[in-house]
Formats: sequence, structure tokens, C-alpha cells
Amino acid sequence: MKRAFVSFDYDNDARLKDLLIGQAKHPDTPFEIADWSIKEASAGWKEEARRRIRASDVVIVLCGHNTRSAEGVAHELSIAQEEGKDYFLLAGYSDSANQKPTTAKSSDKIYKWTWDNLKSLIRGNR
Repeated sequence: MKRAFVSFDYDNDARLKDLLIGQAKHPDTPFEIADWSIKEASAGWKEEARRRIRASDVVIVLCGHNTRSAEGVAHELSIAQEEGKDYFLLAGYSDSANQKPTTAKSSDKIYKWTWDNLKSLIRGNR
């Protein structure tokens, strides 16, 4: 069972994280979500985010309509990249207005959020 860290725009997409946590309760879930959301930016939040990302096997980046301006998401993705963590971008909404974080690579694809896709992505299929 893989442990997933979820990065999301706390101000705009907290509901998406709640939906993902609910979906992770399916009996055939190949991952667990450690709900390590950092709710308030403090002096040491970046170090705490790095610690939590290091303790995870995979980072799920929920992409919403304002993700491009979410500095916390950009920083968490940078940490995942620096730490060599497996990560993927997941479309939070079914329309095409989902945005990549500013630190995403040009080759990073935003994947459609379906249960089968999510399970496949967790297993490293990209």
C-alpha cells in the first residue's frame, strides 16, 4: 500500500481533497492518504512539508482552476521533484480550465480523475 501526499490549493480546492480522501476508502484502494495538509503558513511550513513529502511514496497534485497562482502547491511540487518523489497531476474538475502549478514541467500531463485512472497512476502507469 503506497502512502500518498496530496498537494492542493487550500483556499480554492479543499473540497477536492475531501473527495479524494473519500474515494480512497474504497475496498480496492492501492494507496492510503496521510492527511498532512498544512492549514496555516508558518515560519517552518516549508520544512514540515518537505518532511511529510519525504515520508510519502507518491505525491498527488490536485489541479483546479487557480492552481497556477497557488504558491504552496508550486513549492510542494518543487520539493517532490527535489526529493525524487513519484508524482502526478490530477484534474480536479471535468472542464478544461484546470491549471498546472508554476513548477510543473512542460512534459507533466494533467490526468483525468477517474477511479481506474487514479489506481493506475498510483501504480506508476504514466
